[in-house]
Formats: sequence, structure tokens, C-alpha cells
Amino acid sequence: MAPKSEYDLLLYNLDRKVKKAIESYRLIENGDRILIGLSGGKDSLALVELLGKRMKIFSPRFTAIAVHIRMRNISYRSDTSYLKKHCEQSGIPFIEHITEFDPEKDTRKSPCFLCSWYRRKALFAIAKEQQFNKIALGHHQDDIIQTLLMNMTFQGAFGTMPPRLSMSKFKMTIIRPLCLIEEKDLIRLSQLSGYVKQEKSCPYEHSSSRPEIKEVIQILEKISPQVRSHIWNSMTHIQPEYLPGFTDKDNIKIQ
Repeated sequence: MAPKSEYDLLLYNLDRKVKKAIESYRLIENGDRILIGLSGGKDSLALVELLGKRMKIFSPRFTAIAVHIRMRNISYRSDTSYLKKHCEQSGIPFIEHITEFDPEKDTRKSPCFLCSWYRRKALFAIAKEQQFNKIALGHHQDDIIQTLLMNMTFQGAFGTMPPRLSMSKFKMTIIRPLCLIEEKDLIRLSQLSGYVKQEKSCPYEHSSSRPEIKEVIQILEKISPQVRSHIWNSMTHIQPEYLPGFTDKDNIKIQ
């Protein structure tokens, strides 16, 4: 038997993490119809590849379609033929949808928020129209950890993007199958798979604080090399009795 290549070993390990995420957080169940948000970045390309691999496995049985949403007012050089080919290679149909937003109409929110919100709005509309019950997004573990720290830093709230989020208002469930995968592994998969990056020229891309939060995590890693796993584990090992805002020993609410 020929030795497995680096790509085969990496894909095997990533598939195991996706399987663990699916089972741990009940992300996918038999009969699910899943709409995959395909931005064209390495994360969403990996999501298509990994879910395509999962679709070929007996259980759970599900169907999926990938959608690429293009913002008319943001410069893109999307190679939709490449995105379609990538999806077809994974056994997943591909569709493209064009929308736009006007940042001057709502100055209360940042352009990045508005762009994300309108993309999400389009995803929900397409999912509802084509009777999907779940939307899969390509957020990985680093995204979730960074969002937690951003919410703590800028919103004063302990919360992040969960692996599974049921939206009762829209009767839709958002899932993040890459939630247990680190970004560095997706970067390596991108290199080994030869993903073609979709280029965009966004005038607002420098307004996000996420790059600074990434630097903060890198600084923390120098202090504690296991800081990523520790932060991740802290979200499921909450000790409310040692936090303000919960109840004291006499069950009296602390304001």
C-alpha cells in the first residue's frame, strides 16, 4: 500500500473534526437540506470540500447547495466558473446571487456589519425560497475565539458565534461545521488543494478590529502556548458562583 500523502492525512484529520463537531453539537441530521455560504475564501472552499466528503458517507444523509453572494457595490473579481467547478468536484450544486447595501442610509452600524447583515439576509431569503432548513457557514475555531474576545472587549458581553444557532424568527438553523478546526490547518489545506483566492477591493476592510484581536491572541500564546484551547474550554466550563451578576449563596441577585 502506498504511503498516504500530506494532503490525504490532513483531509482525514479535518474530516474527523467535522464529524466530531456534527455529533457533539447535532449540526447535521438525517434529511437536512443545507445551504452553504460560499464567499470564495479558503474557509468556505474548505467547507464545501469537507461537507462534500461527508455527503458521500451513509449517515447522516443530507443534501446541500452552495451559494456565492456578490455585493454589487464592492469591487469583486470572483471567478464564478472556478467556484462552480470546485463545488461540482465535491458533488455540490452552485448558484450565484447579487445584492447590495447603502452604508449612507444607516450610519448607526459599521459598513462591515451592514455588508454581513445583507449577506445574511440574502442567505435566509434563498434558504426559505428553496426550502432549506439549515445554513452552513465557514467560521473556524479561531473565528469563534476572536469573536468572543471582541465581544468582551467592545461590547462588554460574554458571547460568540455558537456551532449551532436556531433562529426561531426565521425557522432556520445556522451551523458551523468547521468550529473545531484551527485556521492554520485550513491554510495548509488551501495550499495543498491549490485553492484560488477570490479578489476583492473593499474600501471598509481596514475598519475591523479583528486583526488587532489576532495580535492579542498571539501575545497571549507567548505567555501560555495552550491559550486557544483554554479559551475554548472556558466557554463550557463557566463557574457562575465566581462571577458578578449571578446569585450569591443565598440566591440573591447581585446587581
